[in-house]
Amino acid sequence: MRRLMGLVLLLFLAAACGGSAQEPADMVLKNGKIATVDEDRSEVQALAARDGKIVALGSDAEMDAYLGPSTQVIDLQGRRAIPGFIEGHGHFMGIGDAQLMLDLTQPKSWQEIVDMVAEAVEKSEPGEWILGRGFHQDKWDSVPEPNYEGFPYHDGLSKVSPDNPVMLTHASGHAAFVNAKALEVSGVNAQTKDPQGGEILRDSKGKIVGLLRETAQRLMKTPGDTEEQARKMAELAAQECLRKGITSFQDAGSDFQTIDLFKKLVDEGKMPLRLWVMIRSSNQRLAQNLDSYRMVGYGDDRLTVRAIKVSIDGALGSRGAWLLEPYSDAPKNNPDLAGLNLIPMEQVRETAELAVEHDYQLCIHAIGDRGNREVLNLYEETFRDHPDKSGLRWRIEHAQHLHPDDIPRFAALDVIASMQAVHATSDGPWVPDRLGEKRSREGAYMWKTLMESGAVVTNGTDAPVEDVSPIASYYSAVSRMMVNGKRFYPDERLNREEALRTYTINNAYAAFQEDIKGSLEVGKLADVTVLSKDILEIPEEEIPTTLVDYTIVGGEIGYERK
Repeated sequence: MRRLMGLVLLLFLAAACGGSAQEPADMVLKNGKIATVDEDRSEVQALAARDGKIVALGSDAEMDAYLGPSTQVIDLQGRRAIPGFIEGHGHFMGIGDAQLMLDLTQPKSWQEIVDMVAEAVEKSEPGEWILGRGFHQDKWDSVPEPNYEGFPYHDGLSKVSPDNPVMLTHASGHAAFVNAKALEVSGVNAQTKDPQGGEILRDSKGKIVGLLRETAQRLMKTPGDTEEQARKMAELAAQECLRKGITSFQDAGSDFQTIDLFKKLVDEGKMPLRLWVMIRSSNQRLAQNLDSYRMVGYGDDRLTVRAIKVSIDGALGSRGAWLLEPYSDAPKNNPDLAGLNLIPMEQVRETAELAVEHDYQLCIHAIGDRGNREVLNLYEETFRDHPDKSGLRWRIEHAQHLHPDDIPRFAALDVIASMQAVHATSDGPWVPDRLGEKRSREGAYMWKTLMESGAVVTNGTDAPVEDVSPIASYYSAVSRMMVNGKRFYPDERLNREEALRTYTINNAYAAFQEDIKGSLEVGKLADVTVLSKDILEIPEEEIPTTLVDYTIVGGEIGYERK
């Protein structure tokens, strides 16, 4: 009888406290339209989080049981909430670094860039390096004169900066333009040979034009970053990502020193979002360090290191993408130009063996159709040689231009197509110039066809190549709308839900993290992005005007729009 009376008393007290004896949540989101992106594609009104994870989903009334005196309640006021955006391929430190140098994304002519450098010279000491990033010659209003392959000569730039070395990185990151002083202090002259996987662009008379393709950029002796500068870059990058609704960032290639910094920042509580990092280093250093650097979910799931990054070719804009056939707009003096192979394939095979041996994912940058074919061939050979290994989830980063015969191989080999939708609409106006109409139509940015073939397709921005905004890349995925008002081969558009999955659960899967993030489900991390507009339902043309109202990481507000 005493036990029965005690049970009745407990039930009475629970009812008096709201009908439940649930432990209060740290945060409750209510009165919203929350897309869970779970297997049922369900939508709920409210969500509760405790200790950084989701503890309940349902109606506002159901979440009342999780309210306590310290619970932070956010009234979504009918707004759309989604799983936190996962940037599927970007360069984290590059985002911060780009904010510390000249922004060359806006000038519409070479002369505007020269004028920007001249202004920077006035504010600099003699001998101080002037750095910039973001120019793209195909986006200028006019072709500079004189030029070689569409690129200006360095003379005008050198004239305004005679005592300051200048290095201006192409938007793609796969080329750079330098002045005479930069060449001088770096010891590069007419006798300097092209490095493996790179080119010092010279005209028909042997004169150095000023453009350095791919690995030739490494010839420049620019000053290294101090730890203080690196910390500033990381801080700026994190702030920008949170402002754009990103809760997790897949970093496409950092060296061991940078990973050491990331670990320090996590230990100090100064990493406000989650990083998943690919290591970029030599095979020798990889062999020495892979075991000691492998981390999964370090620091409350703030840092994971379990992938290796290799770049097999360059970018299309700088004509460095490795193609099966020559560029359609190859210069007359080099009609057979078909891009660059940056690393010997035998060396990449060694990297693949290291990845298998140490249980790392292999993520290979391939943009051209030959680059992609070579990687697919390498993966197929490696998988065949290791039949005891399965489910490796190796990736091709970009997978931009494919031969039609290679498209079904992604699904057949279980290779992830790590793509960036915004590249299609950004590059679209000039892609047919490089590839011709047939190659563009049959193999350029084929994410819909890849998805329909059974491949896992992910999304990102390749920032700072493009703005890190997931909204912009999501819009590109569903619209294929270019800046000129035309759609780039619109048959490859994704529907709204498909595009959302490429930025959430697909990216999580591509990192072996689908059990903890990518969808909003009980037990998963409470990473949520709240949007000012409903990107799943508003008219297509309104999507780019959508803003991020909240970025929530682990049940804590990382960003709030004021």
